[in-house]
Amino acid sequence: MTDKIRTDEVNHLFEAIMTLDNMEEYFRFFEDILTVNELLSISQRFEVAKMLRQKNTYIEIAEKTGASTATISRVNRSLNYGNDGYDMVFARLAKAKNK
Repeated sequence: MTDKIRTDEVNHLFEAIMTLDNMEEYFRFFEDILTVNELLSISQRFEVAKMLRQKNTYIEIAEKTGASTATISRVNRSLNYGNDGYDMVFARLAKAKNK
């Protein structure tokens, strides 16, 4: 994991996020802290990652999400060479869904 993002400011942000209790609080906080376009871009990347893990093609992903092939490729690179953050979350979501 890169030390570039391990700053006091990022720690404070993550600590703030960890205080949120429910979906409504998440919406309120993230709508204040991000622009609509930033939030939509982040959620688009998450959808791209899910679809890549489901073995969808770049064309299918681009058509469904509107993501560019450059974005899809960037997300794919994170999935293959990143810190396994996406896969950690996907596994937790699958576990929660099966409860």
